[in-house]
Amino acid sequence: QVQLVESGGGLVQAGGSLRLSCAALGSIFSINAMGWYRQAPGKQRELVAVIARGGTTNYADSVKGRFTISEDNAKKTVYLQMNSLKSEDTAVYYCNADDVRTRWYDSDGMDYWGKGTLVTVSS
Repeated sequence: QVQLVESGGGLVQAGGSLRLSCAALGSIFSINAMGWYRQAPGKQRELVAVIARGGTTNYADSVKGRFTISEDNAKKTVYLQMNSLKSEDTAVYYCNADDVRTRWYDSDGMDYWGKGTLVTVSS
């Protein structure tokens, strides 16, 4: 059983910073990529940032230059450092783990989602 456990959300003033963490727990052999998505009220879930095995990163245009995604492979943990926060960053942030394999001989992996952590930016 694989679980993604998020932490670090909260209330912050515009211009402030927050750091989100997501730990992948369970018997895991490999993870192809981990990332953060967000969903604001009345909107669809959207990609915020993703980091692939090997370190390649990708960001939504709206967060480039303000957010940084990083990982600790040994801890199977991904972080999202969010700076210069804006009111439009208010959303529930979800962690995702893509193509998770629990055994070395698995031909296909599974995707997992965390339960989400709320980030509220007050203007």
